[in-house]
Amino acid sequence: MTTTLRQARAVERLVAGQATSDGAGVKLTRVLTQNLQRRLDPYLMLDAFGSDKADDYIAGFPDHPHRGFETISYMLEGRMRHRDSAGHEGMISGGGVQWMTAGRGVIHSELPEQQEGRMEGFQLWLNLPAKDKMRDPWYRDIPSAEIPQFEHEGATVRVIAGASHGVTGAVQRDDTEPLYLDVHLEANAVFEQPLPDTHNAFVYVYRGALKFETGCLVPAQRMAIFANTPGSDGIRLTAGDEPTRLLLIAGRPLQEPIAQHGPFVMNTQAELIQAVRDFQAGVLA
Repeated sequence: MTTTLRQARAVERLVAGQATSDGAGVKLTRVLTQNLQRRLDPYLMLDAFGSDKADDYIAGFPDHPHRGFETISYMLEGRMRHRDSAGHEGMISGGGVQWMTAGRGVIHSELPEQQEGRMEGFQLWLNLPAKDKMRDPWYRDIPSAEIPQFEHEGATVRVIAGASHGVTGAVQRDDTEPLYLDVHLEANAVFEQPLPDTHNAFVYVYRGALKFETGCLVPAQRMAIFANTPGSDGIRLTAGDEPTRLLLIAGRPLQEPIAQHGPFVMNTQAELIQAVRDFQAGVLA
């Protein structure tokens, strides 16, 4: 790919993530943890899961509430069915995405539609601005075939949100301006993504490795946070000596207070207390 960036961002630090479980015991890696929320505003969480052992995922995520943010579920392999208190039901399978805006609140479940085989994917939490936290819930199930993608000089790029090289992604957001790319690189291939220097950005490598001119190597199952360098105009990614797959995620920070209690993310403690009371009273949505 022809070099067009004048000043690419450097890697600020690497993050390994934390092995944990959620739902009814689903094993996963929490890559973007709560202590990184301010640094990676507007993103709140990134979970990666992948196993061919049914016991690691079969119990799924039974009914649980959300308020005040968006969830983006991206399946690489496997099938997961979603149901919620607003009457929505859908299923995402390999390569598909479910984008859910919880808004003022929903109670939903995510349960595997398989008894064996590999289940692999990601869930990303994107914050909502204060003005939208109590908006009506919204959903979009996006099959794999409906996610725009392009190929260029050893790179295949799926554009889930935002835009890349003239290709508009499946979802757009005015306030947070999320960029969510699934990038597949041939060995030693280079991919460049223009990006404002005000946006926070990170990459999660899930196959292969990335290498940088500074000598930094980002292996599989690692997140790299990019420095917010004034005057920088984007990110340059170079695969190592084997094919590499990664998520490139960026967004415009909201710079608003974050108050979180489990599945509720608001701006103040008073709003959190109200969210819990609404859930207990059965009026979350």
